[in-house]
Amino acid sequence: MEVMKRLVCLLWGSCVLMAAELSGVHSVYLLPMSRGMDQYLANRLTNEHLFRVVTDPKLADAFFSDRLGDAFQAQLDAALPKPAPPEAAKDSKEGSKDTKAAASSRSGNTAMFTDTVNKLDNPAANSSFGSGKGNVFLVDAKSRQVVWSTFDPPKDDTSKQLDRTASEIVNRIKKDLNPEKK
Repeated sequence: MEVMKRLVCLLWGSCVLMAAELSGVHSVYLLPMSRGMDQYLANRLTNEHLFRVVTDPKLADAFFSDRLGDAFQAQLDAALPKPAPPEAAKDSKEGSKDTKAAASSRSGNTAMFTDTVNKLDNPAANSSFGSGKGNVFLVDAKSRQVVWSTFDPPKDDTSKQLDRTASEIVNRIKKDLNPEKK
């Protein structure tokens, strides 16, 4: 009986912690999801005024995704590059003065043929083909921990069904944010 009481206390405590982390989320960025679910979810989130949906990942408190792993990590790294160490930043400032001087001595036509700044190493990392079979994760932008998740696969690929699934996902988040209300 004592073990059962401890288990109940542990489960209740973890639910309270999850609600606390979830309540700290105010703005979200939706990564591309299979079947376009990110679009339906963005629509439902904004209609319900649950979270502010942002189009700049740097402004997001959390990210919605339908997958985790290396591809997801690569997307986060591309969206939120880690700051350079202080020494590297100092060296890059000195180097940038030299680079600017060298660039100004060259003709302006060569700048057109340089590499793109936002080029992804692996374009397949952005593909949603073959992923996301009903899982949806909300990942904190700073800690990169999953603060909420659910499993709700749409029954088919119709717009009506995808919108219904997005509505159910938003209702679950609302319920988890306000566990006392039923």
